[in-house]
Amino acid sequence: MEKLRIFLADDHMVVREGLKAMINAQPDMRVIGEAGDGQTAWQQAQECQPDVVIMDITMPNVNGVQATAQLKRASPNIKVLALS
Repeated sequence: MEKLRIFLADDHMVVREGLKAMINAQPDMRVIGEAGDGQTAWQQAQECQPDVVIMDITMPNVNGVQATAQLKRASPNIKVLALS
């Protein structure tokens, strides 16, 4: 069985670490990347092509809404779950 590939985008490291621990504890999921700002998030997610991006709405540089729009234009098959 192939694991669901997840990318985390949140400007708070403690949130990313907590989510990563919970996700990686699941037998059918794994975190394949993470970013602390919106610009890095959409660029890295586009490169690693996860199945799902968990995207914080409020992040520095480019916010999560803008990063999601850029990512969906470049990679429309990636699903995005918004955090607020």
